[in-house]
Amino acid sequence: QVQLVESGGGLVQAGGSLRLSCAASGRTFTTYTIGWFRQPPGKEREFVVAVSRPSNFVYYGDSAKGRFTISRDNAKNTVYLQMNSLKPEDTAVYYCAARGGSVVREADQYDYWGQGTQVTVSS
Repeated sequence: QVQLVESGGGLVQAGGSLRLSCAASGRTFTTYTIGWFRQPPGKEREFVVAVSRPSNFVYYGDSAKGRFTISRDNAKNTVYLQMNSLKPEDTAVYYCAARGGSVVREADQYDYWGQGTQVTVSS
C-alpha cells in the first residue's frame, strides 16, 4: 500500500505560479512511477505529467509542456509539480497517483491516488 497526500493548491492570478507537493508513505516509494492528473470542473480527469523510477524518465502531457516541471525528492518521499505561467484553464482538482510499472498516461493504470488539491486560476 502507498498513501499519497497532495498539498499546495490555492487561488492564484493568471500568470502566477504554484508548487504542488505529493507526499507518500507506505511501501517503498522510490520504486513507483508517480503521475499528476487534473480534473477541471465538469470534465474528465486528464493526464498532466509523470516520472518513473529508477530511470527518472519524465513524460509531459500537452497541457504541461513548457510550463510545468515535475521533480522528486526520494529522501523526503515527495514529488513536486512546479506550475508556472498559470492560465484560467488550468483550474482543476490536481491529483497525484502511483503505479508500480512504467510511465503511462491512462488514469486507470494507476493503483494509488491522493485526495486531490484544488487549484483555481483567476483571470
